[in-house]
Amino acid sequence: MSENPLGIAVTKKLVADQVYDILEASIFDGRLQAGASLKVRDIAKMVGTSVMPVRDALRKLEDVGLVAMQPHKGAVVRTFTTEELINMYDLRMVLEKYAAAQGTPNVTEAKVEGMERSYREMWEAVEREDVAMALDKDEEILAAVYEAAENPFVMEMIESLWMRTRAFKVIGAREAFKNKDETLWLPQKRLIEAARKHDVEEAVSMTNDSLQSARRRLETKIDSDETTTGQNDLVQVRTESTD
Repeated sequence: MSENPLGIAVTKKLVADQVYDILEASIFDGRLQAGASLKVRDIAKMVGTSVMPVRDALRKLEDVGLVAMQPHKGAVVRTFTTEELINMYDLRMVLEKYAAAQGTPNVTEAKVEGMERSYREMWEAVEREDVAMALDKDEEILAAVYEAAENPFVMEMIESLWMRTRAFKVIGAREAFKNKDETLWLPQKRLIEAARKHDVEEAVSMTNDSLQSARRRLETKIDSDETTTGQNDLVQVRTESTD
């Protein structure tokens, strides 16, 4: 098994899939930031494999929207404009409110117990300032409700949007840790209680409030950044939202 500077080892799992996992994890936790160049030969050397699995992994990352292919530069971690990001949050609003409304009546007690466990693990990650784990557990809580809607197509679209906005969420979580702001991790409890009571109105309200808050913060930061720099790339956006 070969070690690599990104801190994850390649195993006997299908090599292209393992390279994909390494790069995806590095994008999700911020080790590979928006705009970072992904040179095929350098990555192959780091993970100890040939260039073909790396090319396959990069194509897959491009398919899911995490990587962009640029002329004369090759693969880079995709940078979303703020307009694109707002559009994604608008779509999340529609899909996640629908999933919350459809899923909340179907959440079982066992699912609620799982949500409570994820909530505790999320707070443990927050205390360690483990951004990736905290965000993973946050998404587990949401997914427990959304999956209960039993609409795999909607869930697939939601998860795709989560992936595409992950770098933005990492920035927000790091800002929260820096500012000792724990309020970002409180709404999840509200959703758990709504799921326990099968309270559709409260679940939808919580989802709406959370995403609207994230959108407002993003718009505020866009206005601020454009005033001072005239630019609006994701890498320049700062926000308190982790949604």
